[in-house]
Amino acid sequence: MKAFSSVGSLHMVQPKFDEKPTMFICGQNQAAKKEVKTLLEEFGWETQDMGFIEAARAIEPLAMLWCIPGLEANSWNHAFKLLKK
Repeated sequence: MKAFSSVGSLHMVQPKFDEKPTMFICGQNQAAKKEVKTLLEEFGWETQDMGFIEAARAIEPLAMLWCIPGLEANSWNHAFKLLKK
């Protein structure tokens, strides 16, 4: 199970942004993903299930991408949002 790897602790629960941010998850266990999705919704996140655990290889680099603005501007008030039409 993969989740919470692309946001800092300041915004894990009830993130304060103009829009609800997206948390990407993946894993083999459907029951665990359902439970994590429920937790994410209670915490104030939108969930995007990226499939099986192999997707962790794609999700993990988001943590590095998330760190770049923080390290450059010493500002950690950002999160990812998947836009859908």
